[in-house]
Amino acid sequence: MSDETNQVTQDETSAVETDLMATEPSAVETDLMATEPSAVETDVLATEPSSVETDVMHAAAGDPVDDGRANPRKVREGIVISDKMNSTLVVAVHERVRHPRYDKTVQRTKKLYVHDEKNEAKIGDKVRVHETRPLSKLKRWRLTEIVERAR
Repeated sequence: MSDETNQVTQDETSAVETDLMATEPSAVETDLMATEPSAVETDVLATEPSSVETDVMHAAAGDPVDDGRANPRKVREGIVISDKMNSTLVVAVHERVRHPRYDKTVQRTKKLYVHDEKNEAKIGDKVRVHETRPLSKLKRWRLTEIVERAR
């Protein structure tokens, strides 16, 4: 007896599945498929490019790419204060930070040792540098471009 009930249940289930697959979309479903994208969908389509698209654009422009890193490399701008060493610059980077206790803006200066392979930059030039692997004991930055020459 139990075999017969199981058989009937399986037959009913397959009949219901066949009926569901054979039905055509309702009028509402057809309208939804045929309509234009909504305002929200249009906004989503018009958003800024993804990180992959941005990387492709940067590569085409010759900019350094973060190579899909989870934590992209830092970029800083500063003034060259020394070019005495061979293929190395010292760049002063100024940053303004809020003092935690007194809530006053404080200007801090960091000296970065930067690799300049062609010895292009001179004292007083404004340069853009980006983070790189350690090149020596102190050098962790590489010259990206000279933004403005000294007068």
